[in-house]
Amino acid sequence: MKNKPILAGALAIAAAGMIGCGEKQAGVDPKLYTDSLFAVMKADRTNYTKLIIQRLGPNGVNTIKPDEHWQDIDNGAPLPAQMFRAGAERVADMTDEFTYSLQSIWPVNKQNAPKTEMEKQGLQYVADNPGENFYGSEELGGVTYYTAVYPDVAVSEACISCHNEHKDSPKTDFKMGDVMGGVVIRVPLK
Repeated sequence: MKNKPILAGALAIAAAGMIGCGEKQAGVDPKLYTDSLFAVMKADRTNYTKLIIQRLGPNGVNTIKPDEHWQDIDNGAPLPAQMFRAGAERVADMTDEFTYSLQSIWPVNKQNAPKTEMEKQGLQYVADNPGENFYGSEELGGVTYYTAVYPDVAVSEACISCHNEHKDSPKTDFKMGDVMGGVVIRVPLK
């Protein structure tokens, strides 16, 4: 661990109990751990989208504009996917107990495409099986990871119109409730 605290105290306790050093130790099951992490991420992202972005869009005040180039415009606000990425990058700077990312088999931004076979399988699985999660393990760089993929669902008209109208979007027929991608969470198993 990088001598910095994990974001949530309860998750820190769970991680310490879950990740042992060879001996079987009492703790939280990796599935419960990743499910808990995802619940927090999903709540934050949904709230940001519904409480902030939706209110700032066409039906809102519009004094602050959500835009993918938000840093280059006056009063710009990051899009939900950009806010999510910023959170993932901040967590990566704080701990090595887990990582997460937002990915899609239809990425608007190519850097959000799946890179490993497990990511591809998981993203395809959640797209083909709405409402279900995908769990597996993979070895990367000599480390075995518990990898979970959760569906990223369109929760707002802002999500749908942004993806359907974006010039770089490979899929332009999303509807409310559709799986648009997935949240990939990795936990190293020691």
